[in-house]
Formats: sequence, C-alpha cells, structure tokens
Amino acid sequence: MTTSLIKPLYTARATATGGRAGHAVSDDGVLDLDLKPPTEMGGPGGATNPEQLFAAGYAACFQSALAVVGRRQHVDTSGSTVEADVTIGTIPGGGYGLAVALRVSIPGTDADTTRALAEAAHQVCPYSNATRGNIDVTVSAA
Repeated sequence: MTTSLIKPLYTARATATGGRAGHAVSDDGVLDLDLKPPTEMGGPGGATNPEQLFAAGYAACFQSALAVVGRRQHVDTSGSTVEADVTIGTIPGGGYGLAVALRVSIPGTDADTTRALAEAAHQVCPYSNATRGNIDVTVSAA
C-alpha cells in the first residue's frame, strides 16, 4: 500500500557523491559530511555512514511522534529517549536489506504505558509509515 501525501509540509534535499566512501551535503549546506564504510563492512571507519544517518533520523522522528501521542494521551514524554539500531545485511537474490530495532524509554512511566505509547507512535511516525511492510521494524520499551 502506498501512502500518499495530502498536504506536503517540507522537502529535504541532499546530494551524495562517491557512494558509501564519498560525501553528502544538504541543499542548505547545514549537513556537509564525509561518508566511509564501517570497519565491520571492510571499510576504514572514521566517518558516518548511511545506516547511522538513517538511525539518527528514525530515532529523532520517532521521538517526535512519541511526543505527539503523549500529548494526545496526557502523558509527559519530555524526558523520553529513542534508540534506533539499523542493521544492514544480505537478502535473497543477492541484494541488501535493512532491519530496525527501536527502544523507547519514558522516565516515570511504567512499561505497559511506554509500550502502548510506542505502538501508537509507530502508527504516527513518517519513518514507520514509510518502512511498514518493507523491512522488519521492532519496537520495544527499554
């Protein structure tokens, strides 16, 4: 199922050159960084990589979605954290795929409430909506 936008709010643009061993820059120049494959994939490490960027973006976006559902349910999520593990690996057919594990922590909130808010955020988050049905994403309460 494709999710269509009703009202576009913002478009981000970035340009990459050199692939995983290259450079990426956003159109406004705020993001401007070198990319290097991690040592685990035979690279030199020492710079960020696409999986780290995806993990940071997903964690930040999910935390914002958590704040939205928290407000709706009158739960303070201001001290919450979201950790995102993005794993790259091989898939059938010789290609590569991703898997994501999200861990949500909301200080002062019990595990059941945290889990319920995390599941609600998973329905709101644009990254979750973009990946749903395409890659394995697990959401847990830390």
